[in-house]
Amino acid sequence: MTESNVNAQPTSGEAEQRDERQHLYKKLQEYREKLLEAGGKDRIEAQHAKGKLTARERIEKLLDEGTFQEIDAFMVHRHSDFGMDKSRFLGDGVVAGFGKIDGRRVCVFSQDFTVLGGSFGEVAGQKVCKILDMAMDAGVPVIGLNDSGGARIQEGVHSLSAYGEVFYRNTLASGVIPQISVMLGPCAGGAVYSPALMDFIIMTKGISNMFITGPEVIKTVTAEVVDAETLGGAMAHSTISGVAHFCHRE
Repeated sequence: MTESNVNAQPTSGEAEQRDERQHLYKKLQEYREKLLEAGGKDRIEAQHAKGKLTARERIEKLLDEGTFQEIDAFMVHRHSDFGMDKSRFLGDGVVAGFGKIDGRRVCVFSQDFTVLGGSFGEVAGQKVCKILDMAMDAGVPVIGLNDSGGARIQEGVHSLSAYGEVFYRNTLASGVIPQISVMLGPCAGGAVYSPALMDFIIMTKGISNMFITGPEVIKTVTAEVVDAETLGGAMAHSTISGVAHFCHRE
């Protein structure tokens, strides 16, 4: 290489490309930082105050350190009705990807209660379906960390369709790969159908619930007064209904 080549200044085109790369890298870093904020500082603090971890904290504790590879991290929903255009969060309430537990590959998704109460929408369905497809293709277990209030009603039929796609894949995966659900919050309605189709359900004492509809609806329809723990708590499902296979504290 000649001295003239070493000391050559970048052309205007090369300088523009360099500046553009730096701009895109900075923007990517900003997105990654915003991704960690989830639903915001206040909601994260509220989650911790209930004795619960965030979606990402749960994955970090579950998987071997440094093995988690996230998919579709920056997806957001496309809906604008009922003020949804002002409620867009990166990842849209689900953290999904793959990693290792004791050196063995697994796929995992974790619902984020700090984002719109963990409500399940179109994007969440796409991400969960993708991770189920990946698990079946690779022949590895899939683990769902569930903390969701159910369907995102603001998205209407799109949310219901997303659930249908997930249920369909649960049936395809049945007997093909191990499917494990860990219930980590007040899960109701559509949020409990998919776990019921999986192989193993683990519930957490004093924190998780599984019911098709909650105590208030039961009271309105049947006039029966029942609390959430009696209706669908960890002990009810592990000792009476048989829905849960294991019961533990988070």
